[in-house]
Amino acid sequence: MGWMQEVPSAPGRWPLLGHAVPMARDPLAFLLSLAETGDLVRIGFGGLQVLVVTSVDVGREVLTWSGRQVTKGRLFDNMLPLVGDGLATADRETHRRHRRIIQPQFSEKHLARYAETMTQQAERFTSSLREGQRLDVGKEMSEYAINTLVATMFARDPDPRAVQTVRESVGVVLDTMLVRAVMPPWADRLPISPNRRFLAASRRIRAHIEELIEATPRTGLEDGGDLVSTLLAARDSETGDGLTDAEVRDELATILFAGTETTGTTMAWALHEMATHPEVQEKVLAELHSVLGEPRPVTYQDTLQLPYLRSVLEETLRLHGVTLLMRRTLEPIQLRGVEIPADTEIAFSLYALHRDRRLFGDDAEEFNPERGHDPRKNVPFGAGTRKCIGNDFSWTEAMITLATLLPRWELTPAPGYAPREALSAMPRPAGKFTMQVRPRTRP
Repeated sequence: MGWMQEVPSAPGRWPLLGHAVPMARDPLAFLLSLAETGDLVRIGFGGLQVLVVTSVDVGREVLTWSGRQVTKGRLFDNMLPLVGDGLATADRETHRRHRRIIQPQFSEKHLARYAETMTQQAERFTSSLREGQRLDVGKEMSEYAINTLVATMFARDPDPRAVQTVRESVGVVLDTMLVRAVMPPWADRLPISPNRRFLAASRRIRAHIEELIEATPRTGLEDGGDLVSTLLAARDSETGDGLTDAEVRDELATILFAGTETTGTTMAWALHEMATHPEVQEKVLAELHSVLGEPRPVTYQDTLQLPYLRSVLEETLRLHGVTLLMRRTLEPIQLRGVEIPADTEIAFSLYALHRDRRLFGDDAEEFNPERGHDPRKNVPFGAGTRKCIGNDFSWTEAMITLATLLPRWELTPAPGYAPREALSAMPRPAGKFTMQVRPRTRP
């Protein structure tokens, strides 16, 4: 008996279309509902059959399988036109080589250098705000994240027009990637709107990155203080080889895509959660005052002394985290007593797993930074050898930004506005996410 007979199918399956209809109607609700069927659930989209894991324990098991057992899967296959052979999509040997070269470039020493640029961007953004201003926080944080990433990557002020192009292009990628992931593989070649928009956006992003790499001087790279210089100068500890320009481009495209979505969206939701939980915001402000005193430029070392702010971000990522991760088996594997053959697509939604009442209690959907962060339950950046390499980079940027912004400005939701979540790689605010700005006053 094959796994498709042993594993129960999710309710709501349509003839020929499979689960495309309930997924299209309300994708986040559909993903949340799958746990009611069991720890392993089967869903289908036309000819594509996917095994969905709804248990954190099983999800961690899948995430920590070795590179001999699984590869990234269909979701990441579809990212190839954007990120090429970057860490997100590289095969086992390329992934190991690139990780050996790149991992040291995110050490504390390098993060402290990148943090200087992050602080400059945070100070500039904070100084640009005006009393009474109404911000579309989702848009502003996305644009800010791109500005900061480009400045950190290339040690230069980004061209506003280029940033606008990249921001819009990243938005197109996010809007189309999940749609493409659940389409049958043969549909990838069709000239339909999701494919055309995704490919055009990917070309724009890669062309912009290539221009910036070509403009980077090739002397004194080790002291450049920016990510592209660091990657161009980096060497494999085993072979002494470095990355080619094309490989650097692929890694920067990966970082730009992942960093914009993760950091920008997390900061937007964190501002919303703190605004609607004033007791949490007061504790954050008290912690910032105890560490920083009066508002001043934030350093990397400061971020290591802000555990409550980190808890706020961890809880934000728990509630508003990655929508879907996928793996593909490379060999037959046993999973909870079920024989899973090679070439099976396995999916799990961190968004759904992190709202599981079996793990987080009856208040699983409530924002509570004091519930504690248990790495066995909460895996916002994944786990195992494929865990996101830039997680500390993202934490540092988010903490510096909020630690700079919050002591100086109070952001409150515009009257009558309650944000809704829209399907993306991470649930983004649907439509405008409007907040009002006023100076912070403290006794």
